[in-house]
Amino acid sequence: MTVRPHPLRGPNRFKLGVFSTNADGGLAITDVLERWAASWDENVFVAQLADRTGLEFLLPIARWKGFGGKNRVREWSFETFTWAAGLAALTERIAVFMTVHVPLVHPLYAAKALSTVDHISKGRAGLNIVCGWNPQEFAMFGVTLADRGYDQAREWLDVIERAYSSTEPFDFDGAYYQLKGVVSRPASLQRPRPLTMNAAFGAPGRDFAAQTCDCLFTTFSELADGRGHVADMDQRAKALGRSIDVYTVCHVVCRETDAEAEAYYERYATALADHAAVDAHMAGKKAFAQSHDAAAFALYRKRFAGGAGSFPLIGSPEHIVSSLQEIARAGYKGAALSFVNYSQEMPFFCERVLPLMIQAGLRT
Repeated sequence: MTVRPHPLRGPNRFKLGVFSTNADGGLAITDVLERWAASWDENVFVAQLADRTGLEFLLPIARWKGFGGKNRVREWSFETFTWAAGLAALTERIAVFMTVHVPLVHPLYAAKALSTVDHISKGRAGLNIVCGWNPQEFAMFGVTLADRGYDQAREWLDVIERAYSSTEPFDFDGAYYQLKGVVSRPASLQRPRPLTMNAAFGAPGRDFAAQTCDCLFTTFSELADGRGHVADMDQRAKALGRSIDVYTVCHVVCRETDAEAEAYYERYATALADHAAVDAHMAGKKAFAQSHDAAAFALYRKRFAGGAGSFPLIGSPEHIVSSLQEIARAGYKGAALSFVNYSQEMPFFCERVLPLMIQAGLRT
């Protein structure tokens, strides 16, 4: 079978993906009537639209327990291996990622499932490696969050890579996994394994990404801080003789005018925010996750309601492309995007923003 280069290795200067369609609400924590329901048919519609219009990737969120509030935010979500397999069979060009909590998924199960999706997609699979931050979710499984989760993640990924490369059964004697007679066939089409990413803000996660991953996803409050994140990752990777692409996450409101977009942003992320769920999400992130700088929690509550603390792209198509140009100039290779309602808003975004990105030299 001929395997094309992975979509994240494609020619566009600035890659675009769709984030969190597998979970109700997407990234928005809001009570507007049109909030994302995340039905399977809606997921298929958005995936095929993104595929048809040339976006590079689909990225799910791994969520087992929601954040409460009026809408029990993100309690509804599709499991990501199964979700990716289904969408891989219904698309042709776009990369399909799985997001996996390392402590909850055995590496040999992950190896088999990941390889299956890579074969279904003909080499378009990707793996988002997550160590987890929410102790309430882990308690559902009877698992305690590890103090050195990224040490386990290194071992976990090593098992997967060895399972793909070994021609004979092997034993594995590590600190976290003691395995006998390991085999896992078929291996992935991508070698030594599918493209990997990690979303880390703290030093341990960034060291793990620099050592083992192809991409890092990170947030920033202000673009000046974002430039520092890219420089930091470049330095970490170069010290190891590697390179790594840095991406970010943005929530989008794109309308004909800036005023129309800002008015809708104020409506869904302030006036009709699901405030109890926003409070629970922010408190959990602040206490247990190293995913945002400290200022974000004090200054940007609206951004947590609007898109889980990600960077806002709010305005006309021209304004959004100008913002994406600035993000690209800061060194980012692309962005994962969320919308209040993907199926209602993405057609306008693709029709109006993508051509302007071509004119700006961000896409071909």
